[in-house]
Amino acid sequence: MLTPQARPAQVAPRDFTPGAGLPGDRSARLAARQAFVSLKQSCLQALQAEPGAEWLRVQVRAAEEPVDLWLLRAPMFAALGGMDLDHRHRRQLLRRSLDSVFPDLDSPNSDFAVF
Repeated sequence: MLTPQARPAQVAPRDFTPGAGLPGDRSARLAARQAFVSLKQSCLQALQAEPGAEWLRVQVRAAEEPVDLWLLRAPMFAALGGMDLDHRHRRQLLRRSLDSVFPDLDSPNSDFAVF
């Protein structure tokens, strides 16, 4: 039997997630997740009827973060490059969806300037 002096000290587990469990943080994480899922569904909807876009659909399904979809925006817009009304509608859907998650990235008033 261990004596009180020989007993190892009990250490509480460390929590490396700052603010975990706070109601405001939880609702913010939930809102961010819902926005990401909505963006993912919009991307899949825009690419749904596009022949030859299977690779893009696989990449969209495999995306784990919103930035993954942001990095796929150029190939998605290229795949939707047709001039008919359907392609234009799907490009607008994709652009609105990206703008909902990444606002102000393409605005002329941003802090980034083209050199």
